[in-house]
Amino acid sequence: MKKFLLASAAILTLGVASAFAADLPSRVPMPAKAPAYFQTYNWTGVYVGINGGGGWGSDSDNTSGGLVGGTLGYNYQLGRVVFGIEGDIDWSGIKGSETCGGFNCDTRNNWLSTVRGRLGYAGFDRFLPYVTGGVAFGDVKTSVDGFGDSSKTRTGWTLGGGIEYAIAGPWTAKVEYLYVDLGSGDDSAFGSNRDFKTSLVRAGLNYRF
Repeated sequence: MKKFLLASAAILTLGVASAFAADLPSRVPMPAKAPAYFQTYNWTGVYVGINGGGGWGSDSDNTSGGLVGGTLGYNYQLGRVVFGIEGDIDWSGIKGSETCGGFNCDTRNNWLSTVRGRLGYAGFDRFLPYVTGGVAFGDVKTSVDGFGDSSKTRTGWTLGGGIEYAIAGPWTAKVEYLYVDLGSGDDSAFGSNRDFKTSLVRAGLNYRF
């Protein structure tokens, strides 16, 4: 009888323990780890650089040639928008010639400089697409065989756009397109007042301080 009572008590105890375990709440899963905050590149600062590329004319002389020079600029980032100002000066070998009135007429650009505003969008990690525009300056030399030549610094405008990429640390690289219109001069009566309009494609390397 005693063994029977002990066995019954053991069965009852196991039943109560099983029922208690069934009433316990299931294990609460651990919350997922929050993703790390992604810090985008900050474009604010002064920078200097070099640039080089080529141009081709849309004037009657069918000008073309290369150019290379230096760049100085400043960016200020506000949220994802980047405001900037940039200036550059390049040696230019853009030139062309054609026959005009039975004579050979030449046009050559010896140097080219621009001062431009830039507006970019820093929403693509280290990529900065931008639009740019401002004032352009350049020396335009024109000549007509047998009548001499004339050289004059002209002022015009430029408009374009590009994309810049932060390579590593303070170094960035860019590719851009600019349309430059230096207008026409009244340097002489023998063709020196020819239009000078050119499209430029340049690459550049900048160092930001």
